[in-house]
Amino acid sequence: MTDRPLPEGPTGPTGTSGTAGTTGTTGYVDGPTAHAWAALGGSPELLERVSFQGPDDVLPSGLPVRRLARATVAVCSLAAAELAAHRSGALVPTAQAVRVVPAVRVDQGAVATAFVSERHLTVDGRAPVSFAPHSGFWRTADGWVRTHANYPHHRARLLSALDLAVDTGPEQLAEALGKLPAELIQERAYAAGALAVTVAPVSPAVHPLVEQVEIGAAAATAPVRPLGEAPVDRPAAGARVLDLTRVIAGPVATRTLALLGADVLRVDSPRLPEAEDAHTDTGFGKRSTRLDLAAPADRAVFEGLLATADVVVTAYRPGALDAHGLGPDALFARKPDLILAQLCAWGWTGPWAGRRGFDSLVQAGVGIAAHEASPDGRPGVLPAQALDHGTGYLIAAAVLRVLTDQRTRRPGGRHLRFSLAGTASWLLHGIEPGPEAPQEARPEPYDPSRWLTETDSAYGRLRHALPPIGYEGAPADWSRPPGRWGTDDPVWL
Repeated sequence: MTDRPLPEGPTGPTGTSGTAGTTGTTGYVDGPTAHAWAALGGSPELLERVSFQGPDDVLPSGLPVRRLARATVAVCSLAAAELAAHRSGALVPTAQAVRVVPAVRVDQGAVATAFVSERHLTVDGRAPVSFAPHSGFWRTADGWVRTHANYPHHRARLLSALDLAVDTGPEQLAEALGKLPAELIQERAYAAGALAVTVAPVSPAVHPLVEQVEIGAAAATAPVRPLGEAPVDRPAAGARVLDLTRVIAGPVATRTLALLGADVLRVDSPRLPEAEDAHTDTGFGKRSTRLDLAAPADRAVFEGLLATADVVVTAYRPGALDAHGLGPDALFARKPDLILAQLCAWGWTGPWAGRRGFDSLVQAGVGIAAHEASPDGRPGVLPAQALDHGTGYLIAAAVLRVLTDQRTRRPGGRHLRFSLAGTASWLLHGIEPGPEAPQEARPEPYDPSRWLTETDSAYGRLRHALPPIGYEGAPADWSRPPGRWGTDDPVWL
C-alpha cells in the first residue's frame, strides 16, 4: 500500500504537523501503517491520530526497514490508545470516537533503538554476546548456508548432523561445510533437529501479515471477563496473559503487553535451557515460572492458570504444543472467549510450515540475505532483527485490538496467527516506495543514548532501551525490571 492523502471525515483531520512522516493537518497517511492497521481490523478513521517524528537516518538498508519498524510500533501504539479510550469509558462506535482516542506520536529514534534492544543491553557493564561462534553464514561447495546454534542443544545437533565431534570448533565446522552442497547441509540439519538454511534468492511467495478467525457461532454471545476502567498508561490492566514464547518476537510482544499493564506470566519447561541474557532483554514487566506439562502436579497448576487467562501467546514450532493437548481446537473448546496468538517461522501453509526457524534463518531462506549481500557476494543482514521485533509489535497490537473489539463490538474468542515469513514478505513485496510527509525542520542526527536508561535488577545494573510505544499518556518505562528466569510463583497477581 502506498502513502495516500487522508480523506476528510466528519471530524476533519486532527493532530498537528511536524517532522518526518507526520499525519494530521498535512493530510498524509503512512502507507505501511495503514496496511498493517487494516490487517488488524482497525477503523481507518483512527489513522488520523498517528504522526511520526525524529531522525530519518535510522535502520539503513536496501529494504524499507525503517518504514516497517515505525509502522509496527505505530499500530501497536494506536491499538493501545484505542483500548485506553475504551477503558476510560470514552470510546463509542461512531466517527466522533476519533476525537477521544489519544493522539499517537511515534519517534523514529525510539523505534530504532528498541529494534536493537538486545545490542544496547549491558549487565553491570558487560555486553551480552548475540550470536554463538557456530552461528552465522558459511560458504559451502555451491553457495552459502546460515546456521543458528546459540543454544547448546542446537549446536550439538548441528555437529552431529555433519558427523563432527561435540568439541568441533568454528574453523573445523567451516572446513566441513565448505565440502558439502548447501541444500544437503540444510536437509541433514533439519532431519537432526538442527538449524541450517540455504541462502536463497528473493522468494516471490507472499504470506499474510496476520490471520484472524472469530471462534464459532456460539462465540458471538460468549461472555468476556470484564476488565473495568484503567488508567491511560495501563490500558491492558487486569488482562491475564500466558506467555509460551522464547527468543525475540514472542517475548517482545508480551514485554509490550506487560508495559501496558497486562499481568504477563511466562511459562517454560524445566527441560529446556534459556539464555539468561535474552531473558534479561525481554523479561521487563513480566514474571517467569517453570512448569513441566508432562508432570501431573505441574499440569494441574497450568490448567488453573489457563482457566482464568484472557490471552495465550505461543511461539513454539507448529504442532509442538498439540501433544500436550494445547492445540487451538482444544484451547477454544475449553475457553471460547480466549485470545490465542500463535507465531511460527515459515508460515502456516506449505512444505516448510512445521520447520523450526529464527529471524536470521528466515532472512536467509526468503532472500533478504541475498538482497543485502556485499559486492563480493557475501550474504548480508538487516540492520536489526526486524522480523522478530516487527512481528512482536504486530502481535501485541492484535491482542490489544481484540481486547477492545471483544468489549465494544463482537464478544467471543479470536485465533490470531503470525509468521516471521509473513513479516518478511511484507518487507520484500508489500511496502511500496512513497513520499515522506513534509518536514518543518530537519531532525537532529540519531543518537541512541536519548532512548537508553539504567535500572537495577536481580541480574545487576542494566542499561537498556526504553519502550518505543508513543501516545498521549503512554508509559515511559516498564513497572519492573526482569526477575530471575523461571523463579516466580505460578499464580496470577
